[in-house]
Amino acid sequence: MWQGLILCTTLTLTGFALTQLPGLAESGISPLVFALLLGLLVGNLPFSHRLSGVQPGLKFATRWLLRGGIVLFGLSLTMQQIFALGPRVLLLDLLVISTVLVAGYQIGTRLLGMDRETTLLTSAGSAICGAAAVLATETTIRSRPAAASMAVATVVLFGSLAMLVYPLLYPLSGMPEGLYGIYIGATVHEVAQVVAAGDAVGPEALANAVIVKLVRVLLLVPFLLIVGQWWLRRHAGEAEPAAGKLVIPWFAFGFMAMVGVNSVVVLPAALHQAMVLAGQIALTMAMAALGFETRLEKLKALGIRPFILALTLFVLLLVGGWLASFLLMG
Repeated sequence: MWQGLILCTTLTLTGFALTQLPGLAESGISPLVFALLLGLLVGNLPFSHRLSGVQPGLKFATRWLLRGGIVLFGLSLTMQQIFALGPRVLLLDLLVISTVLVAGYQIGTRLLGMDRETTLLTSAGSAICGAAAVLATETTIRSRPAAASMAVATVVLFGSLAMLVYPLLYPLSGMPEGLYGIYIGATVHEVAQVVAAGDAVGPEALANAVIVKLVRVLLLVPFLLIVGQWWLRRHAGEAEPAAGKLVIPWFAFGFMAMVGVNSVVVLPAALHQAMVLAGQIALTMAMAALGFETRLEKLKALGIRPFILALTLFVLLLVGGWLASFLLMG
């Protein structure tokens, strides 16, 4: 197992190092993205199939490190933050998430003819919290690595585009700064991208954007519980190892437990930062392993349709999210 973990650790450390380089440090690109790309690159080199003994470590990373990272991700949120903006924020986030999930799944499977795994992962990443939502959904439905890698690539691409587009549209939006921050938090993909876009608008926008975004992150838990049972019913008649078993994402309850701890217990700053960093490292190692196990020919077989779906959802978030934010919170 140690060979695979050493490989993931090396790719992870390189990913973190790349985020510190001049020009990349200001981009807001997460180490998870660099680890995925590095894993994809190394995994598709001619000699990669000769690396013996890495599979157990890769499997451990994509299963247990992934789940542990999501649990520790709960330390980024408190219940106090959720209640700060009132119940309408929860209603807004529920509306955005449900609309994007339903529309994305219908467009992907019916109009674009995509497979259900890639469609669901792409829709979840766009609707909830980017790569973290893709990884959490992937470990719940146990999808193919290629589907997860493609979903991560699309949400990263359009989430990065959002960091540029949203600040430019602010003067044209007709919204006050605080309301525009709510709009950013309800519609931009990744937490880091929300921070970047909100900070570019102003301090009030940044504060509201982060809170609204973290509420979206919290809604990942009920989504996983629902999608797990729905996925089980969809595949009940198929010959799969998991068929007939109750799908319960136990790590989601760990995530909730960490939110509770972070809400009522004041941890020492150094310990809190160390635990958050440990979660980030675990998720990044899982991403590196996911990238290494993805073959380019499988990504190529998925074609351009996942990007068309992600673009459609980006436009839906941009336009529909503005209208929903204006009507519910304006």
